[in-house]
Amino acid sequence: MPSRKSPRKGSLQFWPRKRASKFLPRVNWSAIDSGKQLKGFIGYKAGMASVSVKDTTSDSMTKGKEKIIPVTILECPVMRIFSVRFYKDSKVIKDVIAENLEKELKKKVKLPKTKKKFEEIKEDYDEVKIICYSVVKSTGIKKKPDLSEIALVGSIEEKMNFVKENLGKEISIENVFEKGQLVDVRGLTRGKGLQGPVKRFGIKLKRAKSEKGRRRPGSIGPWHPARVIFRVPMAGQLGMFTRVVYNSKIIDLGKSDGKFKNIKNYGDIKTNYLILNGSVQGPSKRQLLLTAPLRTTKKQSKKNYELLGVLR
Repeated sequence: MPSRKSPRKGSLQFWPRKRASKFLPRVNWSAIDSGKQLKGFIGYKAGMASVSVKDTTSDSMTKGKEKIIPVTILECPVMRIFSVRFYKDSKVIKDVIAENLEKELKKKVKLPKTKKKFEEIKEDYDEVKIICYSVVKSTGIKKKPDLSEIALVGSIEEKMNFVKENLGKEISIENVFEKGQLVDVRGLTRGKGLQGPVKRFGIKLKRAKSEKGRRRPGSIGPWHPARVIFRVPMAGQLGMFTRVVYNSKIIDLGKSDGKFKNIKNYGDIKTNYLILNGSVQGPSKRQLLLTAPLRTTKKQSKKNYELLGVLR
């Protein structure tokens, strides 16, 4: 038998290759040690565009010149605090739900009849996180809000002060991120349904006159043991996978004020917007979780662009 000259197809880092159970993924917040007050924010992908920028990056070959770059536009409606979660030794000991919640939340979450207050928390805790929901009905995309647990920055006292100050208030994207900052974008990719092994794993097509099909592996295993192991590239689900785009540069952010209208497959941006350099995963209207960068790189952090105009 000849020696194997081709590496295996498909990364085992992403396994099993099936649809994700939820749209907004779980985040290891303890690994992220940067951010303002919140370490994350919920946004919605509107679409891509081309923008004209002035390159102000130091030691850049195009410094001081105008250039065209691809960007992704996200709509980021305000968020509200749904509940406060207290931890002890990495385990949840108590959840305190906020008052005066949106009516749409009853369709999303079963609310308890008896609600507790912060003054009633007598247990000893060492971590505080909040569960936020996006006021997505203001965008016109849908009515049901998305919920996600988001960690806070600072000591326990600073976290509790932030919760008490912002309970019942709206949290804007401008309070969490700023222009020129790097962010990580977490969410699901575009779903492609059932696909074959060529598209799913990138295996090569067989010869033109080979038997039993060209777009399949030449062998799925030996006669004995008489079973197919999971490493064999087979047809199955492609897309709707949780992925992360690291270190995306914020080109611009702020209130829309009628800047972005008639975006294909999306419509008008009515609330706050965020412009990221490059592309991110998912189709339009896909909910995404923007987080503080896990590990910044010099190549991305030193980039600096001045927005001149949006070309669509």
